[in-house]
Amino acid sequence: MSTWKTIMLQDSTSPLMEQLNFFHDHSMMILVIITILVSQMLLSMMYNKFAHRYLIEGQLIEMIWTILPAITLIFIALPSLRLLYIMDEMNSPLISIKTIGHQWYWSYEYSDYKNINFDSYMIPINELKPFNFRLLEVDNRMVIPFLTNIRLIVTSADVIHSWTIPSLGMKIDGTPGRLNQTTFSTNRTGILFGQCSEICGANHSFMPIMIESISPKFFVNWI
Repeated sequence: MSTWKTIMLQDSTSPLMEQLNFFHDHSMMILVIITILVSQMLLSMMYNKFAHRYLIEGQLIEMIWTILPAITLIFIALPSLRLLYIMDEMNSPLISIKTIGHQWYWSYEYSDYKNINFDSYMIPINELKPFNFRLLEVDNRMVIPFLTNIRLIVTSADVIHSWTIPSLGMKIDGTPGRLNQTTFSTNRTGILFGQCSEICGANHSFMPIMIESISPKFFVNWI
């Protein structure tokens, strides 16, 4: 989860988030290089009184500064397109979980098992324990096994919600009358936090998401 001193992305909990981190670093490196080069050129133009007699008007230099940005955009676009295809890939999920957004709580249904469904409400501040996190703790966590492909089906019962877990690199809208689906897997155990990322009403900031990633053996016992 994010803390007060976090200035970058959260630590990844899924292979997809690792790829998103790599793409972020790749894009930032290109932007830093462009910023340094353009800044150096601007400073040299401001402090240099001389002019290059052959660069005042020239087809060659115009061709160069047209082609170089196009090549730079290709270096950004190719990994971006690769990531888009990875995010839409459905990799033989072993477990299906249906998530329903309500005003203002979440409901979870484990479709592969009988009679496993529950609501997940935020714990009020006056009921929190000293080790709980304010506005993030829920009474019923969504429990998943790690290293397992999970299909998430998201919808809504009233208005548009958005099921978001930053450390998984996931953000999927829950729309009334529509089923949106995605797959994800976690590569370690732990507790993951998220919140609704769509402004859905007065208590929009009071419907957190809490996932508990555990060993498959403990998950079978929990089921």
